[in-house]
Amino acid sequence: MADEHNDDDVNDEIITEEMLWERIPETQGVDRASTYYELSARIYARGQYDEALALAETARDIYSELGSAAPSEGLAQAYSAIGYNLNQLKRMNEAATAMSKAVELLRENKSPMALELACTLGEWWFSSKEYQNTIDCMQECAREHLIDGNELGAATDFHLIGCAYRELKMYDKALEAFFEARKYFKEAKEVIHVARCDQKIAHCYTELSDADSALTAAQKAVDVFTTAHDQRRLTYASFELGKAQVLSGEVYEGLTTLEGVLDTAAEADLKDFEFIVSIERRIAAILHTLGRSDEAIEIERRIKSVSEIIED
Repeated sequence: MADEHNDDDVNDEIITEEMLWERIPETQGVDRASTYYELSARIYARGQYDEALALAETARDIYSELGSAAPSEGLAQAYSAIGYNLNQLKRMNEAATAMSKAVELLRENKSPMALELACTLGEWWFSSKEYQNTIDCMQECAREHLIDGNELGAATDFHLIGCAYRELKMYDKALEAFFEARKYFKEAKEVIHVARCDQKIAHCYTELSDADSALTAAQKAVDVFTTAHDQRRLTYASFELGKAQVLSGEVYEGLTTLEGVLDTAAEADLKDFEFIVSIERRIAAILHTLGRSDEAIEIERRIKSVSEIIED
């Protein structure tokens, strides 16, 4: 009998999808909306995002029709489900718009879930190339993380803020954010994350034509990634080092560094063609300055074919 009783307990907990579908005609209002939401979650887990999206939208519509009678937490859940499904369907901008409604509702409700979803939202805005929205969103997250005493969370927020400012070519602002991120990562002894900041700091200094600062930061990043045997990150950090060397007048040294980076990038199993093209462009520009324009023109002609493909 004991075994049978255990089976009953399990059955009580397992509400099947079929049972949820059967429940819909018998329910209304909040119960009906939450049933659609629950179905959406099950179908999302199976990877059927179009169907899960439609169910989450139905849940949202029911909650919306209920007006002030609807629990804002439920409406927020529906919006976040819409966001996650749109994200999976690569409809990034719509996903971010839906998620921002969820965050707004949860913040009004003083829900602890708001911060977590806001961090996800910031990443989605960044993927959508909505860099100012990324900055606005992540500054609020950083503020909340620091109030909570979560300095590592704030470090990640500042890092993303720096990346967004860098995309906007606002290098001074980017540096401020990267230094802020670096400070908190260093306090937490997050060695790799500190070096990731250094690599991006080097990039900003190069863009601002501050060769000495760029060299110092790039060398720090290279040292860490070399010690960590992190080949992928070392390649990108060495690219920054090469650019900084050229900027500081160490042209031949910089050229040698960049040629080494090119060899590594070209040998990788998964080739990052955008990165390879950007290295080749740098090398061609250096060759022009060294009076080796024939070689430079040949490189430029060759990478034009690749650029046409990746830019389309």
